[in-house]
Amino acid sequence: MSASSERVAIVTGGGTGLGRAMAIALASDGTDVVVNFSRSEREAAETAGVIQDMGRRAKVVRADVAVEAQVAAMVREAMNEFGRIDYLIINAGTTVFCDLSDLDGVTEPDWDRILGVNVKGAWFCAKHAAPHMKERGGHIVTISSTAGLMTMGSSIPYCVSKAGLLHLTRLLARALAPSIQVNSIAPGLLDTRWGRLHGEAGMAAYVESSLLHRVPSLDDVCAQLLVLLRSRSTTGQTFVMDGGLTV
Repeated sequence: MSASSERVAIVTGGGTGLGRAMAIALASDGTDVVVNFSRSEREAAETAGVIQDMGRRAKVVRADVAVEAQVAAMVREAMNEFGRIDYLIINAGTTVFCDLSDLDGVTEPDWDRILGVNVKGAWFCAKHAAPHMKERGGHIVTISSTAGLMTMGSSIPYCVSKAGLLHLTRLLARALAPSIQVNSIAPGLLDTRWGRLHGEAGMAAYVESSLLHRVPSLDDVCAQLLVLLRSRSTTGQTFVMDGGLTV
């Protein structure tokens, strides 16, 4: 087993997009990072390389969070490598793009996969990481979405899954108190590969509809994450990062 660092984080879906940005932000704040991925192996390795170039340690671990045995193995690898887990950032997610009025456009396998990754996957991660975090305390942060707060999103099962994740966050905050704080960040549309699937018109409409007339940046979300991880008095809360869209 390697010597422990001061802080260790697991970031699920840490190879691309927001997950990559958060993994790098954590490293810049002095944290070693387990970069989880399911399919984006090359990108996860690149993320780990950036973290290592910053002088922090990084370990790349493949795991489909919807499969409990793979989540358990990921947590074991993290403990074997670093000897501790301080932060669990539950970011891995999936969706399909289907107009909300098209009830025939989503299939039963779509429902199973989206709920499996976005809700059950979060449960599996918390279930297996929490026993290693309780002794010294720690933070779990779920990455939800404004789709869980509004009747707007990429598809009905995605919106339902994010609403479920928000309530799971509150329930975990109760279940794991007082040793582990559990909160959620709910971004709106972000300028990532997923966000850009809405097209230029979709991005422009978001800017026009939001009070601050901007699409939130990855840096905005990362800044909120670091604030949460420094807090000692916040749990069971959802922090909306949407430029004022939901208002």
